[in-house]
Amino acid sequence: MIHAAILNGELPAGSRLKVRDLAEQVGTSVMPVREAIRRLEENGLAERKPHKGTIIKSLSLEELIHVHNVRRLLETEAARIGTEKATADDCDRMQSEYDLMRAAIDERQVIALLDHDEALLSTLYEAAGNPVLVQTIRRLWQHCRAYKIVGAQASLDTGEMESLWCYQQDLITACRNATPAIAAAVNEASLINARERIKARLG
Repeated sequence: MIHAAILNGELPAGSRLKVRDLAEQVGTSVMPVREAIRRLEENGLAERKPHKGTIIKSLSLEELIHVHNVRRLLETEAARIGTEKATADDCDRMQSEYDLMRAAIDERQVIALLDHDEALLSTLYEAAGNPVLVQTIRRLWQHCRAYKIVGAQASLDTGEMESLWCYQQDLITACRNATPAIAAAVNEASLINARERIKARLG
């Protein structure tokens, strides 16, 4: 429940996790809540602060850059290999998720937008046939979910929404045309664009 609340933005960065309050909400004892919080800390989603207890991990430019540097290394390679091996059915599934993503953008639904974007990318990355690679990328997505919400919301707020869908459109085209180098370049450009949008909003 706590994990889902972090990923959908109900518990934003800096929110304090009060064990007894959470236990009461869930209807359980404090021990499972403490264990859940410990696991969130291990996964980098929460951190202990002096005199504050445990809070949802705050956003920082330094962490944003570190995470995106790793994502660029992994996701450009995942896009390249995935495009080499993707089938026509994979491309069709990507297109379906893209259509749902565009609908979410039109409805200004940030969480749905991110969910369909990640489903689109997952289809491509899974085609690469390396489950460890995909699992590592998904963990990074969870780690930087708050940043992704900030970036998507900034684009919706400013009306500059093309960057939310144009790269995915080009990625599907590259996949259908079986051009792995182009897919890798598109993914890298998308991640750089997202990082700069988030940096601007955090600044």
